[in-house]
Amino acid sequence: MAPAAEASAGGVPVSEVKAELDRLTHTLFGAFTNTGGGRPDLGAVREVFIPQGTIIANTGGTDAGPVVYDLDSFIAPREKMLTDGTLTEFSEWEVAERTEVFGSIAHRFSEYRKSGVRDGERFEGSGRKTIQFVRTPTGWRMSSMAWEDV
Repeated sequence: MAPAAEASAGGVPVSEVKAELDRLTHTLFGAFTNTGGGRPDLGAVREVFIPQGTIIANTGGTDAGPVVYDLDSFIAPREKMLTDGTLTEFSEWEVAERTEVFGSIAHRFSEYRKSGVRDGERFEGSGRKTIQFVRTPTGWRMSSMAWEDV
């Protein structure tokens, strides 16, 4: 197999695919931002995922187990929290990643940081995400994401 820098994904250089996956990931992280009085753009989650996308929170420790969401059940409580004053000045951003492209599928391991004010208390945190991508007739989209806070 050719090194990733020389490989192609459906005839498109991996560097171009990687740029598109970077854009999708940046859009996902930015969807939750409400700093400076701005409004989050949670509709962007639907734009970057396939309609059947799955999102899994694995942050409750081994006793709680993972929480699995479809897009609607993931977006609704976050939209409320980010717009009703519960969570303000929130943003999260990627600090490191490793992305691999295999033809019409890809995955990304991502480390991120986040900060904000929840219920009046300033906080900072970090975590990890794994994101799976698929190439669709209309371009690359996320098919699933799982995360844990650390």
